[in-house]
Amino acid sequence: MIRARGLTKQFTVKRERVDAVTDLDLDVERGELVAFLGPNGAGKSTSLRMLTTLLPPTSGTAEVAGYNVLSDPAQVRRRIGYIGQGNSAGHAQRVRDELLSQGAFYGMTRAGAAARADDLLESLDLAPLAKRAVTALSGGQRRRLDIALGLIHSPEILFLDEPSTGLDPQSRANLWQHILELRRTHGTTIFLTTHYLDEADQFAERILVMDHGRVIADDTATALKSTLAGDVITLGFESEADAAAARTTVERFTGAAPSVASPTALAVTVPDGDRVLPRVVRSLDTLATAALRQPTLDDVFLSLTGRSLREESATTTPAEPTAEKVDA
Repeated sequence: MIRARGLTKQFTVKRERVDAVTDLDLDVERGELVAFLGPNGAGKSTSLRMLTTLLPPTSGTAEVAGYNVLSDPAQVRRRIGYIGQGNSAGHAQRVRDELLSQGAFYGMTRAGAAARADDLLESLDLAPLAKRAVTALSGGQRRRLDIALGLIHSPEILFLDEPSTGLDPQSRANLWQHILELRRTHGTTIFLTTHYLDEADQFAERILVMDHGRVIADDTATALKSTLAGDVITLGFESEADAAAARTTVERFTGAAPSVASPTALAVTVPDGDRVLPRVVRSLDTLATAALRQPTLDDVFLSLTGRSLREESATTTPAEPTAEKVDA
């Protein structure tokens, strides 16, 4: 459903070249749910804009739903839904009317668009706001309307750029319920960027990690956490002497050199920590406490880049270049 080879985008900002995306190779099969992770400015949104025909690549090729994004952009747009980071609804429109107009743009019958609009309004908790003007909506309500606009035509491929940003937990849950139902009933392919690591971990079949415009990892969440982060076993002792004496035993049973977590505690990173921990516990008579922490996707990012994705996402780092900010 998505195939990219050498996809590259360069901008010129204040007469200096910015490499936003470099040599992106990508294959997404029909029905897959793939998550793009990376800090602000990593190139995720630029990649989505190229794949959705909103931004021409500097070089490379891409096909979406079997059509070339440069030579057949209209065919690509017929088959995709795109929910960007900005608000897309017309300010002067009423909520339900905006959905009906969007359905008409995609060639839906008025009855079909009306039925689909009412279903989306209900599932995204917008039904009480159906006759309200877009300008009267809160930020979270506008975000839910953007999502409804992207889903109105039940697209073959759904591109989501930070879809749940600004949503409360209930709205996030409702959004994901609808996305997963759309995928289950229609086989929709989902490609999204997100800073909510729990979403990527729970729902995505594949995780792509991007940094400085390049994809630096591509695998399942389980495989990435196992191979790049590993489980952390922390062992506590009554004294510094006991901790020091246990180092050799811990290394022998785990196959990894432990680090000093505190004067009376050792920490060791291993794969399959739940299998290793019982053996280590049985081998140490002086052990006082033992804890196992399984890795997160943030640990994966930290292992790959040396910094935390959560910390990066919380900063005020400028977003990727846009057409308003640069000379293409």
